[in-house]
Amino acid sequence: MNEITINVLNAVTKVLGETDSYLPLHEPEFSGNEWKYVKDCIDTGWVSSVGSYVDRFEHDLQDYTGANYAVATMNGTAALHLALILAGVKPGHEVIMPTLGFVATANTIAYCHAIPHFVDISEDTLGLDPVKLDEYLSEIAEFTNKGLTNKKTGNIIRAIICMHTFGHPVDLDPLMEICKRWNLMLVEDAAESLGSTYNGKHCGTFGHIAAISFNGNKTVTTGGGGALLTNDKRFAERAKHLSTTAKVTHPWLYIHDEVGFNYRMPNINAALGCAQIESLDKFIIEKRQLAGNYIKAFEKVDGVSVFTETEYAKSNYWLNTIILESPDVGMRDKILELLNSKNYMSRPVWSLLHALKPYQNMPYMDNLDIAERMEKTLINLPSSPKLMRIAA
Repeated sequence: MNEITINVLNAVTKVLGETDSYLPLHEPEFSGNEWKYVKDCIDTGWVSSVGSYVDRFEHDLQDYTGANYAVATMNGTAALHLALILAGVKPGHEVIMPTLGFVATANTIAYCHAIPHFVDISEDTLGLDPVKLDEYLSEIAEFTNKGLTNKKTGNIIRAIICMHTFGHPVDLDPLMEICKRWNLMLVEDAAESLGSTYNGKHCGTFGHIAAISFNGNKTVTTGGGGALLTNDKRFAERAKHLSTTAKVTHPWLYIHDEVGFNYRMPNINAALGCAQIESLDKFIIEKRQLAGNYIKAFEKVDGVSVFTETEYAKSNYWLNTIILESPDVGMRDKILELLNSKNYMSRPVWSLLHALKPYQNMPYMDNLDIAERMEKTLINLPSSPKLMRIAA
């Protein structure tokens, strides 16, 4: 066992203390009105796809994020699928996205029978690199009578998906400028970034449409669930219509005017969300304090650093992340083995999407050096807000 591996373990132990029980990466916490609101659903019988808590949760999200509209869905993947449909993504279109990300993002493009087009990331944000992206578009794209077209494939390039990785905001201003200049729709994959801000404004409110996740491992949870955010009334109304099987409002008739989806969030899940969002500010304070403790503990660990927010961002630090100075999969895996053996759940970053079997034949940027390096050097550490109290 080498010195770096031991020093990483010592730093994590310093933050979290020794433990006989397994500490997950991120576990839900129900310490507020969760049982009260869920019990109300059970007592009244309003547990399924309609109910007052769905409306309330959507309004709570609007109030918290500043988005004009929120549409609650069954999960974040469903919200992102709807976002792409609203963005006008059609079969055969290409959608630009980072190769470093969770597979669900690429899957939603495939659901539209469209083509994910993978590009590199920035080492400052772990999200899309605007400079590299703009240079790449200048090489491969041209305006034709069809719209923005990939010169190599002849396909229309319709949208860009940016992801706020581990809760850290991407550099949004230049990305929005790129989308405007190249006539591209900007979809924010804000699944991990509820409570994160860019220049004081909440993630998920910059693009044309955004998707949030409330899976059990997110900062707040509805068990399973997601939401679509937008400032465009037309997008919001269409999202609500499509997510409710495209049923035309009528007192008793079942009239559906297009192919829709049963993507509604059940009322009982929304009840959980209403209680969780009441605790969101507290969760983020604790998570940022935990991140500060990790940063301090790793200051004197040679060869390893904690990934931190940029000057224009305030991150929710959904998952705390360390970076190995030298790309070394063997070293990474030894650290992962040791931390997990000591009950500190730790994980590498996702496998790069362009290398996964379903997406190996999709277009991608020739130079993916930052993403390839990060795949070999990133490790996520336990990040639940309650760890601040346990360690204390």
